[in-house]
Amino acid sequence: MAPKGAHWYPAYIGLGSNLNSPDRQLADAFELLAGIPDTQLISQSSLYRSAPFGGIEQPDFVNAVAALLTRLEPMPLLRELQRIESDRGRVRSDLHWGPRTLDLDLLVYSDVQMNASDLIIPHPGIAERNFVLLPLREVAPGISIPGLGLVSKLHVNLTTPKISRIE
Repeated sequence: MAPKGAHWYPAYIGLGSNLNSPDRQLADAFELLAGIPDTQLISQSSLYRSAPFGGIEQPDFVNAVAALLTRLEPMPLLRELQRIESDRGRVRSDLHWGPRTLDLDLLVYSDVQMNASDLIIPHPGIAERNFVLLPLREVAPGISIPGLGLVSKLHVNLTTPKISRIE
């Protein structure tokens, strides 16, 4: 990886919320993403409503994807995402796939593939989740997800919970 500030890298962030006015949470999150140091928000998807993933009874989620250009490396960018989540009231618990005020996932970072204890890129499960692939396809229709292929081909045979674009 190049030293900080030497190059702008494309990064794609998945956003999700199902608590405390999810539409507003995501609108605020887009603004906060644009304020990350050494980072520019270059595009944002429409909002999508989807059934919860993982079998826990909870409200539907609102999801979206943000396209960024950043000079931050993956771990500092992840720390910024976690700071925004925390500032917006996200409380991490042992309940996997539970309700949350705001979830920001680093989905794709340039052509990087990494598997660290606290960060996996591309995000695990990305190829099976229409609430990620459909908004990602909207902001980056030609993106090739490292190790997985073109986003335009990955979403074709999905069977995850129903999703609808919020008009």
